[in-house]
Amino acid sequence: MDKIMSLAKRRGFIFQGSDIYGGLTGTWDFGPMGVELKNIVKRLWWDMFITRRSDMYGIESAILMNPKVWEASGHVQTFTDPLIDCKKCKSRFRADKIDASKGCPNCGAHEFTEARAFNLMFKTHAGPVEDSGSQVYLRPETAQGMFVNFKNIIDSFHPKLPFGIAQIGKAFRNEITPGNSIFRSREFEQMEIEYFVRENDWEKSFENWLSEMHRWMKMIGITNAHDREVPKEDLAHYSKRTVDIDFDYPFGREELYGIAYRTDFDLKNHIEKSGADLSYLEDDGNRFVPHVIEPTFGVERTILALLVSAFEEQQLEKDTRTVLHFKPQVAPVTVAVFPLVSNKENILEKARGVYTELKKEFRTAWDDIGNVGKRYRRQDEIGTPWCVTIDYDTLENDTVTVRDRDTMQQERVAIGDLPAFFREKLKA
Repeated sequence: MDKIMSLAKRRGFIFQGSDIYGGLTGTWDFGPMGVELKNIVKRLWWDMFITRRSDMYGIESAILMNPKVWEASGHVQTFTDPLIDCKKCKSRFRADKIDASKGCPNCGAHEFTEARAFNLMFKTHAGPVEDSGSQVYLRPETAQGMFVNFKNIIDSFHPKLPFGIAQIGKAFRNEITPGNSIFRSREFEQMEIEYFVRENDWEKSFENWLSEMHRWMKMIGITNAHDREVPKEDLAHYSKRTVDIDFDYPFGREELYGIAYRTDFDLKNHIEKSGADLSYLEDDGNRFVPHVIEPTFGVERTILALLVSAFEEQQLEKDTRTVLHFKPQVAPVTVAVFPLVSNKENILEKARGVYTELKKEFRTAWDDIGNVGKRYRRQDEIGTPWCVTIDYDTLENDTVTVRDRDTMQQERVAIGDLPAFFREKLKA
C-alpha cells in the first residue's frame, strides 16, 4: 500500500489534503492525473448507466437539504457508529473495529470509556444566525436527493416502471477513524442509482443490477472482487437484502460497492413526513408506492481499486520497472509524444505537429524531459499505454516509433496512420 500511495503522490494522482499545514485527517486532494482518472471513471459510469439506457434519469441534487429530509430517512436517529475512548492516551476508536480485550492499539492500556452512539453527519448552519432553527447537515449520502425528486421526475417525464434516478455527487461523513488513504475519508463522491420497481419484480431486478455492476468492473479493469451477502442482523434499517462487493485491497478484503433492496421505506417515510404524494399511478388507475433497488458505487474506492489492480513491479536485468496496467480506455494519458532530442528544431517542430493532431482525438501528453528511457519509465508509472517517439528517421520517411507499455515492444508507424492505429487499439 505504501508503494502505491508513494507512486500516487510522485506522479500527481493523490495528495494529502492541506499538506503544507500538516494535513487534515480524512481529506485528500487529487492532482492532474488523479482528477483526470476520476473524471474518466465518472464519464464512463454515466455513459454506461444513464446515457445508453432508456429507463434512467440523471439529476444533480443540492448538498444542503431541509433537515426534515434526514429525520424522515432515519439518519438523525440511526446514522451512528459506536465510539469509545482510551482513558490513558485519549485516542478514539470505533468500538466495532477494535478488540478492546487486547488493549488500546496506540498505547496498550486496557481502560476504555463505555461505548456511545456517535452521529456521523456534519452539522452546519444556513443563514446568519447560528441557532437550532438554522441547523442543517452536509448530506451523508446522495440517495435522499433522488427520493425527494421522485415526484418531480414523475411530473416532468411520466416514466414507465421500472425506471431509475441517478446522480454523481459529494457526500460527507464525520468518520471516527478515517484511514487507508482514500478508502475511508470524510469527504467523498458517490455514483448512485435508485431504481424503482414493482414489489413483485424486486428479486429479478436485484440480480440484473448485480450483474451490471460486475460488467462495469470488468469494463474498467477491476479484478479480485467478491460478492458478500450481508447477514440479516447486519442489514441497514432500510434494507431487506444487501450484497456488498468486496475487493482485495493491500490492507485486506473490504467493501468496494454495494447493492441494497430498500423496499418502499424511503418513499413511504417521505410521504408521511412531508405530506406529498409520492405514489405511482399506472395506466389502469392502480396507484401504489414503488419499491427500490439501490446500486452504489464509491468514486474514491473505485480509484483505489483501479490503482491496486493496475500496479505491478517488474524485476528487469538492471533495475525495477514500476507500471500501472490501466485499460487504455481508463488511462489518464492515452498517448505520450516524445521528441528524441529537445535541441533540434526540426525534430521539435515535427513532434509538435504529431502532438497537436493526436490531442484532437486522444488524451495526449508531451514529454521532452530526460532521455527516452527515463520518459518511458515515467509514462509507465502514469499508466500511459503508448509512447510515440519522433526521431531522425521521422525526418526522412515520416514514420515514428510507437512503444507499447505492456509488451515494451516497438514498431514503426506512419504519422498519417497514427489516429487509425490508436482507434483500432482502443477497440481491443
